[in-house]
Amino acid sequence: MTRVLHVLDHSLPMHSGYTFRTRAILKAQQAMGFEVRSITGIRHKAEGPDVEEADGLLFHRTEGTAAGPAGLREMREIGLFADSIDRLVRDWRPDVLHAHSPSLCGAAAGRVARRHGIPLVYEIRAFWEDAAVGNGTGSEGSLKYRLTRALENRVVGRADAVVTICDGLRIDLIARGVPAEKISKMPNGVDLDLFGTPPARDAALARELGLEAQGKPCPVIGFIGSFYDYEGLDDLIAAMPLLLARQPEARLLLVGGGPREEALRAQAAASPAAEAIRFIGRVPHHEVERYYALADVMAYPRKKSRLTDLVTPLKPLEAMAQGKLVAASDVGGHRELMTHGVNGTLFAPDDPAACAAALGDLLAARESWDALRSAGRRHVRDRHDWAVNARHYRDVYQMVAPLHLQKRLETTA
Repeated sequence: MTRVLHVLDHSLPMHSGYTFRTRAILKAQQAMGFEVRSITGIRHKAEGPDVEEADGLLFHRTEGTAAGPAGLREMREIGLFADSIDRLVRDWRPDVLHAHSPSLCGAAAGRVARRHGIPLVYEIRAFWEDAAVGNGTGSEGSLKYRLTRALENRVVGRADAVVTICDGLRIDLIARGVPAEKISKMPNGVDLDLFGTPPARDAALARELGLEAQGKPCPVIGFIGSFYDYEGLDDLIAAMPLLLARQPEARLLLVGGGPREEALRAQAAASPAAEAIRFIGRVPHHEVERYYALADVMAYPRKKSRLTDLVTPLKPLEAMAQGKLVAASDVGGHRELMTHGVNGTLFAPDDPAACAAALGDLLAARESWDALRSAGRRHVRDRHDWAVNARHYRDVYQMVAPLHLQKRLETTA
């Protein structure tokens, strides 16, 4: 039985898009017959034991803190993480190290892989220098941005195989000089066993939230996720007065939280559409489907940037799996997931009027809803079902074993 040690930034029981993708990968690999464990770095902040079981998966933790000026602090962090990985490798003897971005994980895993002669697979979910720009903690072209990018390039160069979640990231890596044959794509997916059977609409919850008018359900636009600037929720709120001019009973349901929450609440309170906007806050993951069931259309108005052009999000796929209509800004990451008029609706990014027009047209065209919903669910089932897609990891692992042996022979020749 092949043993795979996954090297992670953070994991369950923390909840994030990162941890949910990780869970799906690990569960799918277990079902395929792999023996899997994971280890997290010092950025996993949830309290818990040194070895923790969550949802039937085993996670080892790294203890300690790293201090010092930027750059030196990260090198110390990599050292702590590598030492922790090394101890686990000596004890458990995995066949493959599978590190997931950010590059700190890949750098730490790379040290151990070279020390023990173990193949290293490095999986990139986003370029974290671009993610920092998108969430407001970094700026493009800064020293930190350039150092993060340089470390990423170094990790990619030393890995035996690289996995990306989408074509945008893959094409960018090839432009940097990474051989195309070294890169595999493992797209975001949905665990249809968990997320493929939408619950019935909770009429009592809808009434409680004011999503009915004159005893009838209102048209509901929904967003469920993190409130980062790049998500474009300010444009969605700005679109609401224009949408109400066409659809007076429409409502906007915002579920989640994040750095932009306070500013978005203030914007909504000052809007002429204030009475039509509902902030729910964060909800437990097991209750998310209740809120999906209230929405007719899930909206994803991401702003145009390197991050949103290169990276495909998970949420639109979840929405399709739930049988929801999807309206999204016309950025690269969304175009990779949907075709306008077939399984979704695309509109110009950074443009509240375009967003309002697209939503208004969609709400007015009820005769098209069944076909769009069916196409969305079919798209997820055929191209983004984890139970199917995760099988490609077997090909990656089988590829790196002989490649790694060849590299070792060349080194010692």
